Amino acid sequence: MAEEIRASTYVGFDSITQQIEHKLLKRGFQFNVIVVGPTGLGKSTLINTIFASHLMDSKGRFAADEPVRQTTEIQTVSHVIVENGVKLRLNIVDTPGYGDQVNNEGCWDPIIKYIKDQHSAYLRKELTAQRDRFIQDTRIHCCLYFINPTGHSLRPIDVIVMKKLSEVVNVVPVIAKSDTLTAEERQAFKDKIREELVYHNIRLYPFDTDEDDEEEVNLNETIRSIIPFAIVGSESNVIINGTPVRGRKNRWGVVNVEDPNHCEFVNLRNFLTRTHLQDLIETTAQIHYEAFRSKQLLALKEGVNQRPPTGQ
Repeated sequence: MAEEIRASTYVGFDSITQQIEHKLLKRGFQFNVIVVGPTGLGKSTLINTIFASHLMDSKGRFAADEPVRQTTEIQTVSHVIVENGVKLRLNIVDTPGYGDQVNNEGCWDPIIKYIKDQHSAYLRKELTAQRDRFIQDTRIHCCLYFINPTGHSLRPIDVIVMKKLSEVVNVVPVIAKSDTLTAEERQAFKDKIREELVYHNIRLYPFDTDEDDEEEVNLNETIRSIIPFAIVGSESNVIINGTPVRGRKNRWGVVNVEDPNHCEFVNLRNFLTRTHLQDLIETTAQIHYEAFRSKQLLALKEGVNQRPPTGQ
């Protein structure tokens, strides 16, 4: 290992972080998120609430004569959000029709296929002889999995789908519309879900690595103690003590979306945007995509080795 030496006078290479920041700011950042859950759990509303912008319209049925979707569809919307000079290119993938049928067997297949297709498209671009300097990244960095607030336990379909998804993408489970549960019911539901995740060996994001320092390890432990996030979404403002806040007004009171005593929306937003955004992107590349890439290249190598020699 090389010996660490202190420069006797100022050299200036410590400015490399500013140089990197300058280039990254010009280029902008890409974040791709997929939302998975049955219709009516507020997927579009939550995304709009997290990014404080109207980015998605609801895909629910609003007319009695509107046909019920027979299969899981994949719909993508893209936006560029700017905050304090930082450009975030946001791809949101919706999955209308998932879990809405009487027989939901295989309803997750289009979702898994879409995620793998993005890995495959990136690998093809990476292996071309004259590849782009910056490959457009459509790999899914985060999957928000919406759990119905039943207050009992995970449905069998939830267990199956989260297990399959966790093998190819960073899965973040959320309890949708958690204001339908009392505080005691919500905590008991969260405890039950965590028990089931452990029992079924479902490994969810965040993951610890050897590179993590003590602060990052403690932060990940805190996140794991909160997951699944019990959330409420709202694009509407309501007045509380003369101050407008995002929330939901009921006959018995107001649910303030940004009040940690009411729900865990702030924890989820901070986790996704303020503490783990870059790690979600890196984990996708270094764990999920790398596993896919290795598997594909090994299969390609085996295919070449099994070909009969030319001329036989």
